[in-house]
Order: sequence, then structure tokens, then C-alpha cells
Amino acid sequence: MVSLVIPTLNSGRTLAACLESIRSQAFPRDNLEIVIADAGSTDDTLVIAARYGADRVVPNPLQTGEAGKAAAIAASRGEFIALIDSDNVLPDGDWLTRMLAPFADERVVGTEPLEYTWRPQDPALTRYFALLGMNDPLCLFLGNYDRLSRVTGRWTEIAVEQEDCGGYLRVRLDPAGLPTIGANGFVLRRALLQHVSWQPYFFDIDIVQQAAAAGFRDVAKVKCGIVHLYCDTLGQFARKQRRRIRDYLFFSSARQRTYPWDRRRRAGVARFAAATLLVLPLLVQAWRGWRRRPDAAWLYHLPVCFLTLAVYGAAAVRRALGFPPPAPARQGWQASDRPAGSPARAPGELPP
Repeated sequence: MVSLVIPTLNSGRTLAACLESIRSQAFPRDNLEIVIADAGSTDDTLVIAARYGADRVVPNPLQTGEAGKAAAIAASRGEFIALIDSDNVLPDGDWLTRMLAPFADERVVGTEPLEYTWRPQDPALTRYFALLGMNDPLCLFLGNYDRLSRVTGRWTEIAVEQEDCGGYLRVRLDPAGLPTIGANGFVLRRALLQHVSWQPYFFDIDIVQQAAAAGFRDVAKVKCGIVHLYCDTLGQFARKQRRRIRDYLFFSSARQRTYPWDRRRRAGVARFAAATLLVLPLLVQAWRGWRRRPDAAWLYHLPVCFLTLAVYGAAAVRRALGFPPPAPARQGWQASDRPAGSPARAPGELPP
């Protein structure tokens, strides 16, 4: 049994494509379950979930995606758990079969796609993030990412022990410094949960770090991709970056995060700020990426980096002035993306 767990909140823009790709898998339906944890959607998210036959829809009162993953996992029953975000699309019908294949090696406790799938029909900003290989450009300067980047030609710049096993790379992780593995298509053995802290928030990269610290260090980077419909516009991106830094600062100050960012962060942040303000290093990076995959989407590299610097810089100033990080809030999240004419519903209200 494989449980695909999906946190949602006003996810109507992308959820149908996500669930359609799951239903298209060449995998026995009796061995697969879809568990959705909804944080109170007021768009057509729950209608779409019912239309595509989600096996269970459970509430997510804490509202964040990390809390939704934990709630959905608690309601699931599969031997394997696939973490699928509502803006993920499985690119082909044998995706799940390929992701499960490395588990024939008993040492492997988790699998993750090697890259983000680039599709010419996707919006330019979505294509840009697929080519960059990450959703936060700061990670490029930290050298810490976990998907193939067309800028560097590598899937991470962190030194890892890896072995090419044909359809996948078997990677041995160092808990003191490991790539940001754990999201957007990560599949893990349920048995791993008893060795990590995953409730009430499932912080994916922290879970992998904790697993490695507990001695479960082997994961597989499968030679396939996953579509991530992350953003259509720079406005959406700026909003998600504000959410990212706000949540990180809040949970870090509460000592609920364990991933070892500090090892690379200071020097990487300085490089990122300098490159963004000087502009020329960003142009060089975009040119390198364009040489590997020509696409006008590389033009987004500059505004994405400038927006990130502005958002993170503002958060750093607030922190330096002693303002406490605000608690995570999702009120009105993606409400502007609700399809025109869709009836609003009260949080948690089921569709008719």
C-alpha cells in the first residue's frame, strides 16, 4: 500500500492536474490511497477532491503545509508514504513505480526525483524554477539544493557519497551537512516515522536530517522528474517568499527546526546579496543556464533574486530591531486565485 498525502488550502488552481496525474499511474488502484488534509478551503478544492475520488479528506486546523502533511500521514495506512504537494504533477504513468523501485534495497529509506520537469506549455516563471532546480534562488548561492540545476549542471554542491545504480543514485547522507531533501515527491518508508519527530508539524528537510542522525542515511535520487507549478506571477512568488521566511523565523525561534542551515548560511547570504546588487553575476548565471537549456524564462532570474533580497532583507531588519516573528497565518491564502464564479464556503464546509 502506498499513501499519497496532499495538504491543501484553496488549491483549486492546481489540484485537478495533480490528482489527474495520480489517477493516470500504471499502479494497482487497490494498493494506492489518496489522503488530503485540508486547512479550510473556500474555493473548489473539496469539490475537486471528491470528483477525483480522494480516499480520505481530513481537517488541518493548524493550516500550514507542514501540519497538513502530519495530519494526512496520521490518517493514512500505507507501508510507503509519498509526499505530494497540491501543485505537483506526476509527469508520466510509471512515475510511482520508478520511485518505489529503489526500496528493493533494504538500506534505502526514502526516494526523491532528481529534477523538476521542464514543460514548454507551463508559464515562464514555472519553467524558470524548473530550470533553476529550486524555488529559492538563495539556495543557489548556498550551494545547497537537491534538484538538477541548469546553472551548475549539478543536483547539489554539498559533498555526498553516491553510487550510480542505473535508474537511481544511492546517496549516503551526513546528518551534519546534507542537501535539502524531503519535499515535492519524496517517498519514505512508514517505519521511519518512529525514529523522527513528525507531529504536529512534518518539516520535510528536518525529518530527513533526523533520520540520518538516527542512522538511516541511505536515500535514492531517482532519475526522473516531477512538475512543480510553484508560481505563475512575481506577485505570487513574493507572497510565498514572505510566508517562507516568516514561518522559518517563527519555528526556529521556537526551537522546532533541526536542519543545520548555519554551516553554509552566512557566507552564502553575503554572496547572494553582493551578486544581486552588482547584477552582473546574475546575468552570468542566467547565461550559463541558457546555454544548457535555451529559454526566455531565464529573464526571470534578476527580478526573482531582487524580490528575494528585498523580502529576506526586510525580515532581517525586523529581527535586528527586536520584533518577534509573527505566528504562521493562512487567512485569505490564495483566495485571489479562486476561479471566477466559484462560490465561497466557510472554512471546513464540505461541498454539496
